[in-house]
Amino acid sequence: MTSKEMCLLLGATGVGKTLLLKRLQKFIVHGLDELGTPPSTLPTVGTNLTDLTVKKKKVTVRELGGCMGPIWPSYFKDCSSVIFMVDSANIAQISSSCIQLLSVLSAEPLSKASVLILFNKRDMPCTMSLIEIKSLFRMDDIVASATQPITTLEVSARSGEGLKEVMSWLESVTVK
Repeated sequence: MTSKEMCLLLGATGVGKTLLLKRLQKFIVHGLDELGTPPSTLPTVGTNLTDLTVKKKKVTVRELGGCMGPIWPSYFKDCSSVIFMVDSANIAQISSSCIQLLSVLSAEPLSKASVLILFNKRDMPCTMSLIEIKSLFRMDDIVASATQPITTLEVSARSGEGLKEVMSWLESVTVK
């Protein structure tokens, strides 16, 4: 990451961005065993800035509300990594999420940014399998044609599944 240590957290409305940030904050302080009950959240209107300490370095995560999609590009120039969240239990939202992701990946200011794509809500009974969702997104083609290094993970912000892996990714792009 650059000296600013700015990471964008993007995704459609309701995919779990705010809950992910709250859970990561608690995970950093208490670890996975003491996450407790998921906190309640409201849809983000505007932007939230959250500071996370990763290997003694401060990383500011800027969460942009899903409804702000049209103005996301105005925030691209100040970041060096992107976390893009997808609701893997909402099949109706998949195509629009894919279009948003392609728009993010094709943005010139993000051409060198490290990208983490999170398929959230793995704990839901109606979620698609990773194979299904990667097929719908054509992830192999996206990864092959992107200029950025891309990592994909399955997570459940609600249960905490995958939080350790998200922190490992943040460490890998922060501590350089």
